[in-house]
Order: sequence, then structure tokens, then C-alpha cells
Amino acid sequence: MKTHKDLEVWKRAVSLVTKIYELTKDFPKEETYGLTNQIRRAAISIPSNIAEGAARQSNKDFIQFLYIALGSNTELETQLLIANNLNFINGNDYELCGKQVDEIGKMLMGLISYRKSKP
Repeated sequence: MKTHKDLEVWKRAVSLVTKIYELTKDFPKEETYGLTNQIRRAAISIPSNIAEGAARQSNKDFIQFLYIALGSNTELETQLLIANNLNFINGNDYELCGKQVDEIGKMLMGLISYRKSKP
């Protein structure tokens, strides 16, 4: 790995952020500082923590940041469910984003396992 930009999980997480911004732009205005903001922050946190961890000098630090990214991914999953329950997003968009969130979670777990196996 040269930089975080070489990681497929980082690329997918950045793509998800773009989708999340498109999805939340039509949320009710009263949610601007509520659920809209929370969803966007959780989504942005995923690739940001991958990037920050990759820039660290130690494998242990990188793994810690990957866990933070994984936590943000799970937070996003929960917030999307709430948005779906409130009918802020339709079922199709919820399914598509949910698949992306699931894939990113699996990729993060795989990367964590791989990095843990390194000395």
C-alpha cells in the first residue's frame, strides 16, 4: 500500500459519502442540524479515519483508526434505518445504501484482520 488512496475500501467509502450527500439534500429543512447532519458526519468519518490511520506510523494506530471507521459505518447504518422509518428516504435508496454500508463493513473487518496478522 502506497497511500490510503490505494485502498478499495477508502474509494468505496468516498463514493458512499457522495451518495449520502445526494440522498440527504431532500431531507426536511428542520432536519438540517439533526439527522441530516448526523448522517453526513458519520459517512464522512469513514474514509477520513481510514486516511488518517493509514498516515500513522504504526500498525497499531492504523488498526485503531480502522475500528473508528467501522464504528462510524455502523452508526451510519443505524441512522439510515431511522431515516427510512421516518420516510425521509425510499426503500430502494435505503437498500442500495445498506448494501454499500454492509460491503464497506466487511471490507473494514477484512483489512483489520489482515493488519492484525502483520508483525
